[in-house]
Amino acid sequence: MILGLLKEQMPETRVALLPETVAAFIDLKVEVIVETGAGKAAFAEDADYQAIGAKSASRSEVFEKADILLMIHPPAEEDIAKMKDTQVWISAYNPLWETDLVQSFLNRKLTSFSLDLIPRTTRAQSMDILSSMATVSGYMAVLEAALRLPNFFPMFMTAAGTIRPANVLILGAGVAGLQAIATSRKLGAQVQVFDVRSVVKEEVMSLGAKFVEVEGAIEDAAAGGYAVEQTEEFKKKQQDAINAHAAKANVVICTAQIPGKKAPVLLPVQAVEAMKPGSVIIDLAASTGGNCELTKDNQTIIHQGVTIIGESNYPAQKPIDASRMFGKNVFNFMKLLIGKEGELQLNFDDDIVKGTCITHQGTVYNERVKAIIEKK
Repeated sequence: MILGLLKEQMPETRVALLPETVAAFIDLKVEVIVETGAGKAAFAEDADYQAIGAKSASRSEVFEKADILLMIHPPAEEDIAKMKDTQVWISAYNPLWETDLVQSFLNRKLTSFSLDLIPRTTRAQSMDILSSMATVSGYMAVLEAALRLPNFFPMFMTAAGTIRPANVLILGAGVAGLQAIATSRKLGAQVQVFDVRSVVKEEVMSLGAKFVEVEGAIEDAAAGGYAVEQTEEFKKKQQDAINAHAAKANVVICTAQIPGKKAPVLLPVQAVEAMKPGSVIIDLAASTGGNCELTKDNQTIIHQGVTIIGESNYPAQKPIDASRMFGKNVFNFMKLLIGKEGELQLNFDDDIVKGTCITHQGTVYNERVKAIIEKK
């Protein structure tokens, strides 16, 4: 089997596989061809890939020769047009949201896997790219907030008096939220956390943060660790609690998302306008609309003295370690697709393989995506 590693389009700086992970594929008898310059922005040169046994090639040559095509981001329409029906596409392309792209794969009868739909089970933890990249995002969100804030994060006892610690409010205690808690606490901030899932309370408190409780939340164990839609009554109580805490916060970090749906608006305009001038909002849900009503994806705006940063790709700012983590997840997943002699094997009896496969021979395999496509 030949694995083709494709170059990402700028401003993405990550690469799906660093040379160290390519070497692990070669040990499994997989031939690897790498598009020229694929790893350059992540400080991996073509010579580094060649040194461990991979071959460098043009993009067109990779499409011509590879059995599996691998990227981080979704393919462009011209990429889909180049693919043969015998090839397999692997990337993270958000099929619950990008249904037109799913339809393009179906129309061409192409086999595609979307890494952002790897089942969130114990067995699949080592393959979970969402958790890996959320770790990077939670860390970076706090660092950017600390740099932008006109206050210090920690308490300082000085001859000029005592500087009180910053007050950080984190909306959502998933992986990004938990990393944001840990980083904020290491920098000395006081941290309050809101999440509709009561099961995360103990973990939040173990990291030194205060959990903001609102009674009446609906929880669903089948939601894969994500929040679910709530009743209108709960949303009203939730909004009142968030507004009150946001007004006291120096920093708000937004991480709440619902797969396949627009991010819930947790910070309406009036809540932003009640915040202190100089406060900072970092919205990690920007790519799906944002938790802040004023968020614009990949933009920074200032509204009545409050800085609002919509950032959906912090991992690109840490390309070496983010690529390393992403590549390890990819390797752990793709081992399920590789036979003893390095051949491609698609075992749809494996729940991880089937759950991550979106399209194959004109059929949608993932049940959640299938339900969305059938409704259209």
